[in-house]
Amino acid sequence: MKYYSTNKQAADATLEEAVVKGLAADKGLFMPYEIKRLPESFFDEIQDLSFQEIAYRVADAFFGEDVPADTLKQLVYDTLSFDAPVVQVKENIYALELFHGPTLAFKDVGGRFMARLLGYFIRKEGKQKVNVLVATSGDTGSAVANGFLGVEGIHVYVLYPKGKVSEIQEKQFTTLGQNITAIEVEGTFDDCQALVKNAFMDEELNRHMQLTSANSINVARFLPQAFYYFYAYAQLKKMGKADEVVVCVPSGNFGNITAGLFGKHMGLPLKRFIAANNRNDIFYQYLQTAEYCPRPSVATIANAMDVGNPSNFARVLDLYGGSHERIAAEISGATYTDEQIREAIQQTYQETGYLLDPHGACGYRALTEQLQPGETGVFLETAHPAKFLQTVVNAIGATVQIPEKLQAFMKGTKQTVPMSKDFADFKAYLLSE
Repeated sequence: MKYYSTNKQAADATLEEAVVKGLAADKGLFMPYEIKRLPESFFDEIQDLSFQEIAYRVADAFFGEDVPADTLKQLVYDTLSFDAPVVQVKENIYALELFHGPTLAFKDVGGRFMARLLGYFIRKEGKQKVNVLVATSGDTGSAVANGFLGVEGIHVYVLYPKGKVSEIQEKQFTTLGQNITAIEVEGTFDDCQALVKNAFMDEELNRHMQLTSANSINVARFLPQAFYYFYAYAQLKKMGKADEVVVCVPSGNFGNITAGLFGKHMGLPLKRFIAANNRNDIFYQYLQTAEYCPRPSVATIANAMDVGNPSNFARVLDLYGGSHERIAAEISGATYTDEQIREAIQQTYQETGYLLDPHGACGYRALTEQLQPGETGVFLETAHPAKFLQTVVNAIGATVQIPEKLQAFMKGTKQTVPMSKDFADFKAYLLSE
């Protein structure tokens, strides 16, 4: 399968080139030339298949031309060593729980798959060393770092905004050591993302070291996230709830919802999507006005969504031929303040006993406000509530059990490299490595 750039100014790439480069030479994002529709027979039997079986069929449509079947199957099955259950919260509203992986966040799926696919390409080509740059507003850093931890031939640099991620999130990628370096940037997530993008565009740096990205700009990170949309549908079908399904996605950099839209283009019978934003409501404003106006991000308690210029918006535009009308027909928006997010956590816990994380709270609230009669709503519970401990405890006024996996991270010692948001400083650091 060949991949083109959303900016249409770069040469086509193979899957391997797209994964290893991360970003096209014209700063565009890679898109596959074809999104293959899966046969009706697959959806007829989907409720009887396991998560891994479903994911392999989806992965084969994306990557089957470029990766041998037995290798691809092993990559998928190794990646998905955990479940992603659909759990009822109230009548006709379900949570797709994506926090059962090693770092208790949805990004475990994309992070683990990309680590395995990149490792395969490195071994195949006999490359000496690939350096992965990843900017994080919270969960991406821990998922990618843990996915790549100890993988031979790969060094990961995680850039994160100082003081703007939760303590538990920070511990998950700053305590690992080995082939993981955490870089603490004096700035916002957007500053971190700009450093990464500028590094890819710098010729001297790229002559010095082989660079790639593990943000959702990388096709190997965002495409596997389509797996769990198919699996959610399969679970709902088993319950007899698969008609009129509306999926609400808490959205920051828009890789997650883009993967869901790819699933819909592959034939997954979902009715529509809702993109739930916090105060960083750039996409919401685009839906209202047809004008895309990025701006600096603001800090919120749903920090993984604190993105002022969502990278994957370019893919959404491309997917719908640049048509605002077509995008707005399939995706509606919602935006919530910190106070509204806290309120959703508190009320849902009081009414149902279900504990939301701040991101899932945006998704749940949007469904309660926008779901129509006869529709079944699914929101993505993207991370374990304990990862946002103080926020959640303050909202519900009760203690929250911290899972053993998170407790283990908390015992580690933080190791970071301090960095300004000036690209010259970051470049000098990488050149000295």
